[in-house]
Amino acid sequence: MRAVTVRPSAAKSLEVREVPDPVPGAGEILVDGISVGVCGTDREILAGALGAAPRGEDRLVIGHESLGRVRQAPAGSGFAAGDLVVGVVRRPDPEPCGACARGAFDMCRNGRYTERGIKERHGYASRFWTVESDYAVRLDPSLERVGVLLEPATVLAKAWEQVERIGARSWFAPERVLVTGAGPIGLLAALLGAQRGLDVHVLDRVTSGSKPGLVAALGATYHSGSIDDVASALRPDLVIEGTGAGDVVLGAMRGTASYGIVCLIGVSPEAHRLPVAAGALNNELVRGNIAVVGSVNANLRHYHAGAEALRRADPAWLERMITRRVPLRDAADAFTPQVGDIKVVIDLD
Repeated sequence: MRAVTVRPSAAKSLEVREVPDPVPGAGEILVDGISVGVCGTDREILAGALGAAPRGEDRLVIGHESLGRVRQAPAGSGFAAGDLVVGVVRRPDPEPCGACARGAFDMCRNGRYTERGIKERHGYASRFWTVESDYAVRLDPSLERVGVLLEPATVLAKAWEQVERIGARSWFAPERVLVTGAGPIGLLAALLGAQRGLDVHVLDRVTSGSKPGLVAALGATYHSGSIDDVASALRPDLVIEGTGAGDVVLGAMRGTASYGIVCLIGVSPEAHRLPVAAGALNNELVRGNIAVVGSVNANLRHYHAGAEALRRADPAWLERMITRRVPLRDAADAFTPQVGDIKVVIDLD
């Protein structure tokens, strides 16, 4: 079968090549791949900055934003041929830390977890793949065109869960959320905010293209000004920060209302440095009872929460997020940015 592979640590090593057909083991589902999404993590792997092949192999099948249809499922698995499924990305470390042992592998303490398509496990960017039934999530049949968005939606399901748990430390009735960044992560953050009935605002640099319309279709408000101006005008109760841009991160912390919560989900370029008035920022956070939390990855309950959020969403709106589809044979084209790209998908069938 054909699969999208790279040689980790070697830049520009992507190759669509023939690899052995997968053979399902005990308790595993055999899946016909439909599509995989491309994100910043995949681009880092392609650049040679991230990724690790399975032990004893020199190439990694990439693809962690999966979507497929069950071809064969073991008896008693709860799955049947024809089911629409997504495979979970992360697996607990072999000798699990306390968090992994309790199912919270997204909070692994020792870093010895593995990840499909990223770290020491082949991913889902292949014509067929297998997955343990315990790490497969069924999707509503209506999501066949857009179910590939589940994995990024899980990241937001976890982020919103973290925000709500922190808010529960005291009386908590947020009204307004500011989402920074209108890429796939930001748009899905806005979707989940709208589903919670909040007054949603989204900040991004672009002023044209699909993003403003996608935000407006949620009943949300789109902004393109500076973070300081927007945050000071809105005084949001919550900020979901998805850009990783240092000035935006700091502006989000400075501009949140008292008892506000800032959830950081964007990764910053490490080489970029900004001067910070640390004392003044500390005083604002302390005196305002403001909480700042980082959030990454997801575990099984977040996959199920994300699946429910997608089921409740307008499928046509979700499909507008997928601005480009690339056939498997041309997978390399998915990594060449084009004007107007939001979510790029590689179709596997």
